[in-house]
Amino acid sequence: MAFEPSNQEIRHLPLQYDSTDPEGSARQLVLALRPDWASPDSSVVFVKFTDGITNTLLKAINEKADLTSDEIDRDAILLRAYGNGTDVIIDRQREAQNHELLMRHGLAPALLARFENGMLYRFIRGSPTKPEDLRRPDISAAIARRLAQWHAIVPCIPETAHNDTAKRRISTVSGKPEPNIWSVMQKWILALPTNSGPELERRDKLQGELVELVANLSQRPGLGHNGLVFSHNDLLSGNVIVLPAADGAKPTHGQVTFIDYEYAVPSPAAFDIANHFAEWGGFDCDMSVIPTVSQRRAFIGEYIRSYASFRQSSPGSTVEFDIDTEIANLLHEVDVFRGLPGFYWGIWASIQAMISTIDFDYASYAETRLSEYWAWKAETNGERAAAGTERTLREARWAQEDEEDNTTASTSLGTLTSTST
Repeated sequence: MAFEPSNQEIRHLPLQYDSTDPEGSARQLVLALRPDWASPDSSVVFVKFTDGITNTLLKAINEKADLTSDEIDRDAILLRAYGNGTDVIIDRQREAQNHELLMRHGLAPALLARFENGMLYRFIRGSPTKPEDLRRPDISAAIARRLAQWHAIVPCIPETAHNDTAKRRISTVSGKPEPNIWSVMQKWILALPTNSGPELERRDKLQGELVELVANLSQRPGLGHNGLVFSHNDLLSGNVIVLPAADGAKPTHGQVTFIDYEYAVPSPAAFDIANHFAEWGGFDCDMSVIPTVSQRRAFIGEYIRSYASFRQSSPGSTVEFDIDTEIANLLHEVDVFRGLPGFYWGIWASIQAMISTIDFDYASYAETRLSEYWAWKAETNGERAAAGTERTLREARWAQEDEEDNTTASTSLGTLTSTST
């Protein structure tokens, strides 16, 4: 039988994961939680996952001779150690609250313990997706259903203490629970370096863009309470797990779950969905495979039908939906928000370029993601058309109706691929 915490309070271990002694420190943490794994007939083994670019993720298993592989997996533990300096961009207390909130709604694995620079939680049996899997109709529909469940049933929890500086800088987002997507971006912009003239100029430019975005987008109507839902905000392929079929059942891709809740805050549903669509291209930012109009319509149709079902089945719910109208509205809102993920992750990567010790070119990634935002802005404010230039590959692909219709993108593919590398 899998081990679970004995009470509602999450245990805290006064220990740290040490990247200079990964296996030794990880073993110390796991044995503090599971002292029975130190028995002579136990063999603790660690498997490292490498899909993330922020944290260290290890799977700890106890290879006892009398256990089957399924039984070993059912008792496995995930150890997640936070990346160097990531407290600058991630509220770790909030992350733990998110995990516990999702646990109560059956949407997260059991959180077993926290330690000084990370957490231990129950392993989810399943297979993480790859970017190409996100584009499979069956998996995409399963993601839409699970995301609709998140947005429909999980409440937006308020913050216990506000970042006063961020609140002063963004005072136009009234009536919204904090933190939210806007206050998070403000916090990140304030963390950008200003040690030189160019750095200060860049920070001020991004600050001006955020003020403009808040004015234009923050008060748009949408699903949830006051236009916000409890959003994941990081639905890249590695955070989507395809669950195995029940014992004896035929394998299926009909169910998925999500992991890693460090960026989850109240946000417009359209942002969460637009952000997921951007992840179809993976860390390589392959703009030639982001969803076409018909692919987005299929996802949003599945999402709205599921959202309506979850909301209408809630106790005391009086929500009524015109499905076709809501699909059309959300399709439009996702189109409106399509540039924001590039802005969001561009700022994030600019900070990571300063603090991270992970072998990843964050500086180039920042420029690639910000280029998505600048292209969206030039497209929507008419600058691109006025200049007589072609659409970028991403904008052309976004306007494409379906996979067979290459007319909107064909003239842009050769000359503009460089904008996404």
